[in-house]
Amino acid sequence: MSALSDDHSEIVERHLRVLEALLFASSEPLDANSLLTYLGEGANIGELLLTLQARYADRGVNLVRRGDRWAFRTAEDLGFLLRRDEQENRPLSRAALETLSIIAYHQPATRAEIEEVRGVATGKGTIDLLMEAGWIRMRGRRRTPGRPVTYGTTEAFLDHFGLETLSDLPGLDELKGSGLLSGRLPPNLQIPLPFDGAALRDDEDPLDPDDPGGDEDQD
Repeated sequence: MSALSDDHSEIVERHLRVLEALLFASSEPLDANSLLTYLGEGANIGELLLTLQARYADRGVNLVRRGDRWAFRTAEDLGFLLRRDEQENRPLSRAALETLSIIAYHQPATRAEIEEVRGVATGKGTIDLLMEAGWIRMRGRRRTPGRPVTYGTTEAFLDHFGLETLSDLPGLDELKGSGLLSGRLPPNLQIPLPFDGAALRDDEDPLDPDDPGGDEDQD
């Protein structure tokens, strides 16, 4: 019995080392199913990831979950050590920040719906900028006249802002305090629970086969 237990422990440790190597080597978060292909039949990938996460909980890097994917990231309390060497990036405009926030909370959202919340027109360049950053994506088309494109956030959005799921998004007061929402927005604006899922909703159709990969030409 002891020999069987030792064999099991060795297999678990080997699996943990494989996961550790794969996650460290990847520049992007990895999903559990793709990791499982390297472990073989019978491996409990969920339990292994949680075990590895616990091992790194107090280290300089932590294993974090971003949607359905996993990645090693610098521990939050040590992030300041890296900021000194970060390249200065052009900050997003207020219009882009507001648009991103509205998409995050109201997704799936069309451009017209974004403009209704903001109370001002949203330029195509703003949508393009957020798509180029990899933070939003075209989801589908709304089942309304004109079939406007619907937008939602990506797993890269979760990763960049350090969120495990969309339910971790901050509340309205926090958004205003951080400058993500401005005083132009309606005072009675309600922050809904975001739709957290990649599947299309009942009021969405799939994107058309000839839809461009990153440009929106209507709505």
